[in-house]
Amino acid sequence: MENEKPTTGKFATNYGLILGLVMVTIAVVTYVTGLALEGAQWPNIIYYIVFPVIIFYAISQYKKANANLLSLGDALKVGLAIAVISALVFVVYGLLFNYVIDPEFSQQALEVAKEKMLENPNMTEQQVEQSIEWIEKFQNPIFGFSIWIAFSAIFGLIYSLIAGLIMKNDN
Repeated sequence: MENEKPTTGKFATNYGLILGLVMVTIAVVTYVTGLALEGAQWPNIIYYIVFPVIIFYAISQYKKANANLLSLGDALKVGLAIAVISALVFVVYGLLFNYVIDPEFSQQALEVAKEKMLENPNMTEQQVEQSIEWIEKFQNPIFGFSIWIAFSAIFGLIYSLIAGLIMKNDN
């Protein structure tokens, strides 16, 4: 009796939701603790570590469930889909956060960023204003979340390509 090939969608959905929930958890913790307004970057490092780990782990689990066989195409499908699904989960949270939970947060964060820039003696008023304009562009939900999904997909593709090349076994 032959083993039935597992679907890449099942693995991608499960691990994409897990990664998305990790991202949401990091965002909630940084918001609740006040780290988000302080502009603390170290919580993001957790995400930058977890992102490839989950993609590599999911691809390895897919290979294991597929009688230890893995094509590069399947690795790319699993990894890219995980990245996009997790980004979509985060986008849904971001929309809820920005429009329901704390609609004033973006403006508060912008003001804190401007204050910090003005404290920097190496920045002119014009440089501060240009920086604020860029920040405002990224705060636009359509633009910001589109960029988030695109970068997530790009890095998901890169990590799944690496994992696929390492774990590839088509025999």
